[in-house]
Amino acid sequence: MSEPRIIDISQTLRVGMPNWPGEPEFAYTRKAEISDDCPVNTGEVVMSTHAGTHADAPLHYHADGVDSARSDLAAYVGECAVVDARNAIDAVKIEDIDWDELAGAKRVLFRTYDRVPRAAWDHGFSAIDHAVVDRLGQQGAVLIGTDTPSLDPMTSKTMDAHHAVRRHDMRILEGLVLDHVAEGRYELVALPLPIEGADASPVRAILRELA
Repeated sequence: MSEPRIIDISQTLRVGMPNWPGEPEFAYTRKAEISDDCPVNTGEVVMSTHAGTHADAPLHYHADGVDSARSDLAAYVGECAVVDARNAIDAVKIEDIDWDELAGAKRVLFRTYDRVPRAAWDHGFSAIDHAVVDRLGQQGAVLIGTDTPSLDPMTSKTMDAHHAVRRHDMRILEGLVLDHVAEGRYELVALPLPIEGADASPVRAILRELA
């Protein structure tokens, strides 16, 4: 029997990648190189905790929330539903979703792009309406994910979707790449790094097809 197919849904971290305005640009610097005097290559990375595909820790949107190092990992591993929400305008709303298809879903990932922008920052990305987060939380979901940089609009000062996540003690994945993923059910693995004091962490997110 063949192994289930693994689908990488992570952005490649690279110099010049689209970056939240005002946050540190991604940079990689080679610090040592293999030579007659050195047996290895080593490097240094500078980046925002929200660069590329990442998991928001509760500390990001609540002063007393746990950091990435203390985040319970259970929410980031398990069966999930991928929802094609490319029909949504400005934000994914209650009426954009076939809720019968999401019955029992504990982890839900929303695709809003035909192709995730790779060359320039998209100031008008689609948000997730807080009412959608509340409904998912009410039906027992533990994680919500999106292929945009944030659940909330870029200009939001109230962070309504993030605070809806907090009300239901859910977890968040942002910056996913779902361009090549069909709507349906998969197994998700997307673990944050245990960075002490961090409000978010990069993740290597994958889906595995269910048998």
